Amino acid sequence: MSHTEGSDRATHVAVEEDRMPRGALAMVSWSLCSAMFYLFLGATLALNFGTRNAIVGAVLGVASFSVLGPVFVRYAIRTGRSCYLLSQELFGSAGASVTTLIIFATFIYYAVFESAVLAAAVSKVVPRVDYATACILIVLYSVPLVAGSVQRWLDKINGVLLPIYLGGLALTVIMAINEYGYSSAWLRLGPGPSASNPMGWWNCFVAYFALQGLLMCTLDLARFGRKEDINYHSSISFGLALYLVAFLANTLVGVFLAGTVGQSHVTETVVMDACLAALGATMGLIFVWVTQTRINTANYFLAATNMQAFFAQTSRVRLPRALWAMIVGLVVLLLLRSTSVLRYILIAVNYQGVILSAWVGVAIAHITIEKRETRSDERAEAIPLFETRGLTAWTTGAAVGATLALMQGVAATLDIPVAMLLALVVYRWFPLLRTSPPSTAVGR
Repeated sequence: MSHTEGSDRATHVAVEEDRMPRGALAMVSWSLCSAMFYLFLGATLALNFGTRNAIVGAVLGVASFSVLGPVFVRYAIRTGRSCYLLSQELFGSAGASVTTLIIFATFIYYAVFESAVLAAAVSKVVPRVDYATACILIVLYSVPLVAGSVQRWLDKINGVLLPIYLGGLALTVIMAINEYGYSSAWLRLGPGPSASNPMGWWNCFVAYFALQGLLMCTLDLARFGRKEDINYHSSISFGLALYLVAFLANTLVGVFLAGTVGQSHVTETVVMDACLAALGATMGLIFVWVTQTRINTANYFLAATNMQAFFAQTSRVRLPRALWAMIVGLVVLLLLRSTSVLRYILIAVNYQGVILSAWVGVAIAHITIEKRETRSDERAEAIPLFETRGLTAWTTGAAVGATLALMQGVAATLDIPVAMLLALVVYRWFPLLRTSPPSTAVGR
């Protein structure tokens, strides 16, 4: 395998020649901000908890991820290590495989959600193309987009689509005002004062905070950044600027569309319907296509690279990432055929958020508290099958978080934060023990 072909694999450290110009990497990272999911999430939270609470939750989400994101950016750029390689240090080789399994499952779920929204838009605008056919077409064009190297392709396609996305977002608001007139009703969505939830802002914040998979994305993508650009990537590519658009701007637009176009109840395609109503069928479909294509480049790439790492470590099956991208596409297509897939996906992602947040807690403890020096070369080194310290912290945080998620009331909203904090604390104080003999790490 040539250097270029293997340089963006999750099992390989990104070395100096793998690093990308900061503008190119920013184009890849900003594909994460254009998911229709964020607009849908903002509208959903506003309709359930009120516009004010949804906006407060988004602002707190921006603040928290703007603090956590740079921690992972600096680690990834300094070491060149992926989420999988960090997990080897934290949990051992077997534990790292579990991490890649969770990651590729999570991003397959996200790909299904975004593809389902686009397929629904296509079938609505072009009646001759039914939903099932639209799903096939979407998968067929999505797979080739991530078959090549991240350094040579994803930055270019996202660079072309970014201005279309930003312009389309602004145009959607303008056209909605032009078509329906401006009304402040969008500022008063959700339950009235007598039925309002005093903790509604907290519910909304936890909904954003649960998107911990974005921090894993940060590791897998930021490792291609150059060390001299570390401050730029910490604030722009994976920091405050990114989350202002991803969380706050998208929330404001989603809530505005739901209130202006008159969407009084939540469906999986509520924002897509509002975009089509505001922009018209053709322009609306183009905008939805751009948003979904941008985010799905990240979804497919992260799913394929982590699936590749998982099977390489668990079954020694070594296939090119292009083939894994095809397999991801096939799984996405099969899930899309389920009529209730979006409802089940949102439930699954909620529980996965508990597991991911516990992982993030362990990772933060390792990076910022332990400050253990991490090797940035790729010489083979002994890695234990299991790391007791990391696995104990991870499973403890995840188990307690999952238990809280099953409860009612305020306790259920504490699952994500408690899972993260508990995992961090346990990792910090648990003695470092190894209970299994080391296994050989996989080198380049």
